[in-house]
Amino acid sequence: MPTRRLVVWCPDWPVVAAARAAELGPLVPTAVFAANRVVACSATARDSGVRRGMRRREAQGRCPELVVREHDPDRDARMFEPVVAAIEDMMPGVEIVRPGLVAVPARGPARYFGSEAGAAERVIDKIGAHVGVECQVGIADGLFAAVLAARRGQLVAPGLSQEFLAPLAVEEIDQLADRLSGRQAAEQVELVDLLRRLGIRTLGDFAALAPSDVATRFGRFALTMHRAAGGQEERPVLRRQPPPDLVISEQLDPPVDRVDRAAFAAKVLADRLHVRLGELGLACTRLGISASTEHGEELHRVWRCAEPLTPSSTADRVRWQLDGWLNGRSGAQRPTAGVSVLSLHPEEVVGAGGLQLDLLSAATGEADARAGRAFARVQGMLGPDAVLTGVLDGGRDLRDQVRFVPWGDERRPASEPDRPWPGRIPAPSPSVVPDSPWPAVVLDAEGRPVGITDRDRLTAAPHRVEVSGGRSRAVSGWAGPWPVTERWWAELLAVAGQTAPATQVPPRSSVRIQVVLEADSGAGGPDADPDPGEVALLLVHERGRWWVQGAYR
Repeated sequence: MPTRRLVVWCPDWPVVAAARAAELGPLVPTAVFAANRVVACSATARDSGVRRGMRRREAQGRCPELVVREHDPDRDARMFEPVVAAIEDMMPGVEIVRPGLVAVPARGPARYFGSEAGAAERVIDKIGAHVGVECQVGIADGLFAAVLAARRGQLVAPGLSQEFLAPLAVEEIDQLADRLSGRQAAEQVELVDLLRRLGIRTLGDFAALAPSDVATRFGRFALTMHRAAGGQEERPVLRRQPPPDLVISEQLDPPVDRVDRAAFAAKVLADRLHVRLGELGLACTRLGISASTEHGEELHRVWRCAEPLTPSSTADRVRWQLDGWLNGRSGAQRPTAGVSVLSLHPEEVVGAGGLQLDLLSAATGEADARAGRAFARVQGMLGPDAVLTGVLDGGRDLRDQVRFVPWGDERRPASEPDRPWPGRIPAPSPSVVPDSPWPAVVLDAEGRPVGITDRDRLTAAPHRVEVSGGRSRAVSGWAGPWPVTERWWAELLAVAGQTAPATQVPPRSSVRIQVVLEADSGAGGPDADPDPGEVALLLVHERGRWWVQGAYR
């Protein structure tokens, strides 16, 4: 049987934390945004029609008085520390799932307070009286069922978690995953969309599938959610016991009393821990973090994660915990001296063989950690722009769809790449995209340049293309033209004497065609080698001439 858990959920916690930090009243409509989309909003904002996932412009259109705050995980964790401390005063074994969500083994509190209902009432009263925030409590078998029970304020009887989960919509599987974790969020959206297209509408329908079929068809993340949807533990009960030498400790000399210095120490400890875990083929899913001061004060927290921790997520949790402790809202919560000892205690580990991390993500191996340190050294010698990683962005033009950010910076798209983007080049994309477009000349059968008319039509059929000063090929086939006009309304505003909003892409107009070149001579850019085979080019007519934006090979 899965462990029976008591879960405390503070609704809309990112909004609550942002409002408390800005000292906003409870009736002020507030929303927290990430990547220009609503991740949480207050009840008054919902009454005006604001919803999670909505774009900022639409949300402000529905609620003009909406107060906008950017998402800040450090702020959420720091403001949540008093809630965790209040629960810890009453119950042992507190596990932080994420800021705003805490899980506790239900057996001890139920026996101490006489019943599960009594324990739930005491928690709600304590948090309301000492912290001043609203919360809901749910109790059920298994963490996933307890989280959904807390969102409904229910106490599910022992052995009935599967019956409780069965009628719930399949979209509820995102309640355990971190919605702001890019990989988890993408997997959750894809899984829910696929299940609905297959006619699977409820968690009961999902749980009725055979585990072998789920693992074969949907993958590892779906198998974890399948177990949870059936009222079981998300992972098998028999897990590996952490070896005793996995505890990583560091004596901080001099003691740390600032969050920025603590964050540096946290990163070093996290790297050491994950190097050790990688050597043993393990990954951590429950992590204990302990901090002690010179005066004997100690703070220990346990963090539970739906997905195995990475070095960056481990360092984030250490920073959040120390930020909440060192910058406590009341004097009683702050330590009287700097942190002198910092320790990481893996309390639950799983095999890391099934982890499939992004190539540029922080991974669990020593080679990846060594590569990250090498990148940081190069940046220290040559500047932050010396090491760049690509981020997929939204846009109609190839130049807009990839953006390079310095190594270590947040890899967040400036524009949503999954939007429709009318006029965007359809798949497959060019396999070669030059840093700067190559100049080209398109000729007709008479050797005259091919241009574009006022109606965005070709003046003649393309017959030959010259690239990079005379290197040419005959055209065996072509398609287009496809005109694209972006930000056309900015020119109208300028004529009317108004200023257009600042945008990343200036107003521009272009016409695209695709051509297939015969294999009669070399073709390519200034630095390209001659290729005797056929090649297709994406040509763009812009600023009065033709340019090669990409090649299909």
